[in-house]
Amino acid sequence: MYHEKIAGELGVRPQQVVACTQLLDEGATVPFIARYRKERTGSLEDIQITQIRDRLQQLRDLDQRRESILKSIQEQGKLTPDLRKKIESAETMTVLEDLYLPYRPKRRTRATIAREKGLEPLAQEILKQQGGHLARLAAPYVEADNEIETHEDALSGARDIIAEMINEDASARADIRKLFERHAIISSKLLKGKENEAQKYKDYFEWEESLAKIPSHRLLAMRRGEKEMFLGLDIAPDEMEAIVRLKRRFVKGNHPSSDQVALAVTDAYKRLMKPSIETEARLWSKKKADEEAIQVFSENLKQLLMSAPLGQKKVMALDPGFRTGCKLVCLDRQGKLAEHGKIFPNAPQKDTRTAGETIRHLVKKHQIEAIAIGNGTASRETEQFVRQLGLDAQITIAVVSENGASVYSASEVARREFPAEDVTVRGAVSIGRRLMDPLAELVKIDPKSIGVGQYQHDVDQSSLKKSLDDVVEGCVNAVGVELNTASRELLTYVSGLGPQLASNIVEYRDQNGPIRTREELKSIPRLGAKAFEQAAGFLRIRESDNQLDRSAVHPESYGIVEQMARDLNSTVSHLIDNGTLRSRLDLKRYAIDGIGMPTLKDILSELDKPGRDPREAFTAFAFADHVTEVAHLSIGMKLTGIVTNITKFGAFVDVGVHQDGLVHISHLSDGFVSDPAKVVTLHQQVHVTVTEVDVERKRISLSLKSDPFGHSKPKTAPKKTSRSKQQQREPKTPDGDLQSKLAALKGKFKS
Repeated sequence: MYHEKIAGELGVRPQQVVACTQLLDEGATVPFIARYRKERTGSLEDIQITQIRDRLQQLRDLDQRRESILKSIQEQGKLTPDLRKKIESAETMTVLEDLYLPYRPKRRTRATIAREKGLEPLAQEILKQQGGHLARLAAPYVEADNEIETHEDALSGARDIIAEMINEDASARADIRKLFERHAIISSKLLKGKENEAQKYKDYFEWEESLAKIPSHRLLAMRRGEKEMFLGLDIAPDEMEAIVRLKRRFVKGNHPSSDQVALAVTDAYKRLMKPSIETEARLWSKKKADEEAIQVFSENLKQLLMSAPLGQKKVMALDPGFRTGCKLVCLDRQGKLAEHGKIFPNAPQKDTRTAGETIRHLVKKHQIEAIAIGNGTASRETEQFVRQLGLDAQITIAVVSENGASVYSASEVARREFPAEDVTVRGAVSIGRRLMDPLAELVKIDPKSIGVGQYQHDVDQSSLKKSLDDVVEGCVNAVGVELNTASRELLTYVSGLGPQLASNIVEYRDQNGPIRTREELKSIPRLGAKAFEQAAGFLRIRESDNQLDRSAVHPESYGIVEQMARDLNSTVSHLIDNGTLRSRLDLKRYAIDGIGMPTLKDILSELDKPGRDPREAFTAFAFADHVTEVAHLSIGMKLTGIVTNITKFGAFVDVGVHQDGLVHISHLSDGFVSDPAKVVTLHQQVHVTVTEVDVERKRISLSLKSDPFGHSKPKTAPKKTSRSKQQQREPKTPDGDLQSKLAALKGKFKS
């Protein structure tokens, strides 16, 4: 029943939605459907399948609420055929709740009290607005026993009833809601007495802008200021415009009764409707801001997880430090800890001789092929020291992000992996493993701790988790997982598995040794036919005798590959090794029920490079040797850097000075940029020009433009100019460590 609607909204065929819904209801995962059920869905992509899944759930939730509302009104004996029709045709939760509002059980209100005093007939009479003397209309209701002592008491109670009726009118609420959506202004003011404590929100002490146009990061910043009790927020359109709209709807004629209705309209808006719809506006604007922030976070996370891996190399990892020294670990090609120690090449000890001897000795002892250096405190100093040791030029030296390493080192996962080691050893191991395989290591850390999000603690946490889980699951299954070396955490994200089956696989490996074939998976406790179907194609067994077990070809298609080999008087191994042989295949001959050309083309592509890794090849990167601190920067300097975070207003770039610089969206390209994510990617190596430096506050502005200064390089930093309220710059965003980064927007760059 939802298929036509979803198909129209997403621009796909209804049959595709039907097939996708059936598969989802059967327990199939998004990666499995996208990869192995293309014939059934018409080759829907994972994003489309996710959209269908989420929209389907929304519509099912809507119907569930619809049934609950119909039942409630039916039990009250107030469900008319017309009301039922309206409820059954409601397409959004908002419309549904508006229709239910007059029948919703409510607390004792002013209108409730007035009705208890018998004033509803008076309210209905006044609403007719047919003239008549108000005192005469009110006289029958003046009773001391009901605490109605004057005509005004009666009229006041009647107005309370009318105000509630106006507030509960579905069409009136829809009209005012539309006014809020299009013309509401969000304004913030400093709360009295908070001037000193709220300095990070200084730009919001007196701020207002259109709610419909406010960027996600600004709305979330203002809401955080309100939550921390530094700011007061208000959301509303022009009050007179709203009241005039309601008067047009409810005030008829020019009678004394009409004046009473006009008073009730004003009261209804100010006391009931405005606060109610402002609450709605807060919710939908927050939801919109959340969706934008989560989308940015998700895209950044995807790029980070899909970063180029160094691969299975023997790695030395250094967690740099000054006073406490640098923690050093050596890992084998499977990422297992071989040895650890500590060196003190930096101040205050600066024991470079012993540190150098230790590194050279361990490099030789463990045949180290790469050195990973954390990018935290003393990173540049340690990197320069290592590069000056004269090690074999074949040894890759790379600086690796430490974000989240401390979270991992103190986690249950780390304690389980290294029960006998302290947090410093665990953190260094994480740095080394990130160089070898970022995806396999980062799945062990809460994505919110990885450092590529914005306001991740302010957005809806369930929506954030769902989105990030989708990203991690998509990345893990796109790359594939080596069954015999994968951690519990990595296996958890494989299609069809989850935490329990992942643990069962690890326990089975520990007890029985390496798994030799995909078929052996069926021997693992609780791993049934459905889980096998969903997971098998994404699990690789590099040492399997069956080469197809090393590939993304699903076991259900092994028979087809074997038939291909027989038809060519060959073997599967020869078919994989010989591209000329494969070119002789006529794929149409192998199309059968459920397996058509899309799957057959995927099989042929996989046979070309079994188990291929979709991630880019690793390339080494080095910062400029002579630039290690903000004080070393100067206007016009050209540097290489690494993109560390992407937002809607620009990108942050690490140029090796312990403080990321901001490339504002206006300086990301010579041309117009609407979305930074379309211009740069996370961990991309870029060439930037320094356009502004504030050494004292460690704020850096950078540019990717070919000529950021318009054909002339300034001799001094650009002067800051005052602006009118209408020309206010984009305010700083008080988001923890991002606060100082975002402040780089001051002066030259306009939001």
